[in-house]
Amino acid sequence: MRQGILIGVITQQQPEKVTLEYLDELEFLSKTYGITISKTFTQKLPRPDKTTYIGKGKLEETKLFVKENQITYAIFDDELSPSQIRNLEKYLGIKIIDRTGLILEIFSQRAQTAHAKAQVQLAQHQYLLPRLTGMWTHLERQRGGTGTRGGAGEKEIETDRRITRQKISQLKLELKHIDQQKATQRKNRGEYVRVALVGYTNVGKSTLMNLLTKSSVFVENKLFATLDTTVRKTSINQMAFLLSDTVGFIRKLPTQLVESFKSTLDEVREADILIHVVDISHPNYEDQIAVVQQTLKDIKADNKPTVLLFNKIDNYVVEQIDEYDLTQTTTKKNIEEVITHWGKQINSHCLGISAIQKKNLERFKDLIYTLTYDMYKVKYPYVDFKY
Repeated sequence: MRQGILIGVITQQQPEKVTLEYLDELEFLSKTYGITISKTFTQKLPRPDKTTYIGKGKLEETKLFVKENQITYAIFDDELSPSQIRNLEKYLGIKIIDRTGLILEIFSQRAQTAHAKAQVQLAQHQYLLPRLTGMWTHLERQRGGTGTRGGAGEKEIETDRRITRQKISQLKLELKHIDQQKATQRKNRGEYVRVALVGYTNVGKSTLMNLLTKSSVFVENKLFATLDTTVRKTSINQMAFLLSDTVGFIRKLPTQLVESFKSTLDEVREADILIHVVDISHPNYEDQIAVVQQTLKDIKADNKPTVLLFNKIDNYVVEQIDEYDLTQTTTKKNIEEVITHWGKQINSHCLGISAIQKKNLERFKDLIYTLTYDMYKVKYPYVDFKY
């Protein structure tokens, strides 16, 4: 297992609690990629340093730890500029990865189909293009460059830029063709009500998909286990509809991926009903709800009938509150209180289930049946449905 460290900055805009939550998620991302985290470094700054992201003192402390513990990766919680990456690699002497780069690498590992691979490659090339100068400066230093302007490294940069731009154009054309095919497929499925599972990554969407459709969508306790949208025809009480399992969302989702996964997100945009799956056992589930809601808003899919489905209720632990401790200002509610609160908050359907234990699964099916039936009546008002 490769050894790495995490580095984050605490600012006025991003307080310590939020930064630590981001870093916990970054550690999970690192584990998914195959890197074991040895230590986490944080520093309070007005804003990240333009040159090295963190200050000189913290950088020296980090360098000492890297040297003494044979660290090979430093992973930063924000997207770094090409010059920051170059400066940090020069000073620390190890591989520097920012949050965007790490997510792209994980997507690259997870991509299985030609469609997903093309989407990830496009995002990677778009991320790589502005960073080529820094990469070639690093290589020139290793090779002992000529020291003159217009040397071999500079010519190589222009060659690589041209190749990268050509590759981006080629991938865009390839994806445009695939998107047209996907659009045709969605159009041909137009007579069916479409239900899409959405949510933060690793909340149990694929497990739920397998339960409802009796299929075998890949499930794993890692981030982004599912990249390709899976669509299955299924039925509840003889009411047929299409169910799709989509890629999970995450905080600070790279803009390159949002652009590249356009056709995947179109499944969400064109769905009739959304099932927003939430891991109720996660300590930051409320933040994850906010991220998904914002992402749906960003892709203009926030105005659809939505069910807020709290999964993993079997793992939810109600915190014991000392009623005599007057310093406590918040309490952790039980499942029923959470569901009631969020039902009022979004003015829509809320339900708690356990996909693993199949708890409340029948209630969930009944709800989907009712919503699907109502949607069919809107689509085909003159058809007499007798189910």
